Amino acid sequence: MVPMIPALALSFAMLATGAAAQDRTPSHCIAVAQSAPGLEYLHKASFRDPLPDHTVRINYLDHASFLIQTTGGLNVVTDFTGFIGNVDLIPDVVTMNHAHSTHWTSAPDPAIPHVLRGWGESFGAGVEHHLDLGEMLVRNVPTDIRSFGGVEPRGNSIFIFEVAGLCIGHLGHLHHEPDPEQYAAIGRLDVVMAPVDGGMTLDLDTMMRVVGRLRSSVVIPMHWFGDSTLRRFVEGMRGEFAVVEAGESSIELSLRSLPRQPTIVVLRPELLRDAD
Repeated sequence: MVPMIPALALSFAMLATGAAAQDRTPSHCIAVAQSAPGLEYLHKASFRDPLPDHTVRINYLDHASFLIQTTGGLNVVTDFTGFIGNVDLIPDVVTMNHAHSTHWTSAPDPAIPHVLRGWGESFGAGVEHHLDLGEMLVRNVPTDIRSFGGVEPRGNSIFIFEVAGLCIGHLGHLHHEPDPEQYAAIGRLDVVMAPVDGGMTLDLDTMMRVVGRLRSSVVIPMHWFGDSTLRRFVEGMRGEFAVVEAGESSIELSLRSLPRQPTIVVLRPELLRDAD
């Protein structure tokens, strides 16, 4: 068991204007820092196993793709490429970013109910998502990307998944440090998936600064092309963050199971497969 800690957790309604905005489920991740209890947090499970109440399972599939599963049976895949493994699972939601083909697909299965493109209906248009699924709220914070020697405004999205009291963020193909307004829009992130390749996204020094500022309880490195870049990130953060490397591809978390010290949890990517 990992020791207990306080975690950030008091929410207030997002500031919004217009009738449509007032009908939105308010974000609990854009929040004032207060106290909440915390408990144990890591063990292995199959993606087919039921989840305890108020718990989320995160499976690292490949590159920047994760499967996020909820107690109520929602399945969400980040940076969806069209393939998650040799299983008959149709996600309820997929998110995508288009910086490279390994973060999106032009032909998602039409059976997927919600396909959220992080760049909008056309490249460079930008988009704002606020998908209320009852058990989960999915929203995004757009950022810019480098494109053909220039900049494509709002071409990437940091997707945030608010579920079971947790704020889970996926930084996507982040090309610049968020500005103060973007940090404010992100709010609290209890869990963050951070690209640590050191070049195609942010350089490692800047990424470490971003992760340090977010101060998430759990940081899951992604988008690394070999253990050398992964090790540079992990060792660079080791003074501020504990490190857990269990050789697993999944983690189960609850608001009460967050570690006392901010912790880097190294997951090993593995596409989904059913047990033999």
